[in-house]
Amino acid sequence: MPIYFFWGDDDFAIAHEVKRLQNHVLDPHWVQFNYDKISGDESDATIQALDRAMTPVFGMGGRLIWLIETTIAQQCPEALLSRLQQTLSAIPSHSHLVLTSSKKPDSRLKSTKLLREYTEFQEFSSIPPWKTEELIANVDRVSKQVGVKLAPAASELLAELVGNNTRQLWSELEKLSIYIADATTPVNSDLVARLVNATTQNSLQLAEAISKGKVDTALELVTALLNSNEPALKIVATLVGQFRTWGIVKLNLEAGERDEKAIAIAAEIHNPKRIFIMRKQIQALSSRQLLATLPILLELEFSLKRGAIALPTLQTQIVKLCQVFNTSLP
Repeated sequence: MPIYFFWGDDDFAIAHEVKRLQNHVLDPHWVQFNYDKISGDESDATIQALDRAMTPVFGMGGRLIWLIETTIAQQCPEALLSRLQQTLSAIPSHSHLVLTSSKKPDSRLKSTKLLREYTEFQEFSSIPPWKTEELIANVDRVSKQVGVKLAPAASELLAELVGNNTRQLWSELEKLSIYIADATTPVNSDLVARLVNATTQNSLQLAEAISKGKVDTALELVTALLNSNEPALKIVATLVGQFRTWGIVKLNLEAGERDEKAIAIAAEIHNPKRIFIMRKQIQALSSRQLLATLPILLELEFSLKRGAIALPTLQTQIVKLCQVFNTSLP
């Protein structure tokens, strides 16, 4: 009775994992009879999924039921809990039940505790943009799945260019796999630089323009990012990560810390060599200026999540951010 609970905000990664299960479980000639995709919005969605899971396979292969955006790990009426208790342990081995949710399961609920007895839980949350080592590890993991061998410098550059955009990562790696003739030869950073769209890199360029108080450049960059379909909240997340990291590094330097390894640990940077570059980037800045950006970015994120129009909202707040670096803070 293989049962899976996938949760997190990386919907592409979740869908990709479900697709992998489909290829593994379903016979391609009998897919239309043995595959069910049920929306959690339907009033009896969970009951439908459980009933389908108990249904015998038609033809060859196994059966796969995908319940999308289920709420049973956030709220579960007693009647539904009772049905889960009766059914989960009885689901036959030929049925694979996949439950997915963008929200983190509430570990306090009886339904979540019950699910953990029978279910394989896996998180698919976006990696924070400032966690460079995790982004590089993700690039290496996906590149192995795609069948592309990357040189270490190429992995680092690709992580920097695509950030935590899983969809773009798969797309760029598939493009690289088509381009290269010999899959055994590692792809170098020069090829990555030529072929990969640098959306996250442009967001980092935006952070650099803001830190220098260059209003015109910053506004041009944010317009270009939105025109290339970069999500506004992702731009904000990258800015938060960059200014947060810069702020922590600057605070340590101002406190007299000179050990780059110690600074890297404090800033959650796994490669201490990056500190040397950052010291040059923030040499003319103060920790007060860097930390003063965070409330502005928080206000920006709040406005966007409440439905504010992306371009004018970003433009207004970016002007404020640039002013921070054009003004001497006490």
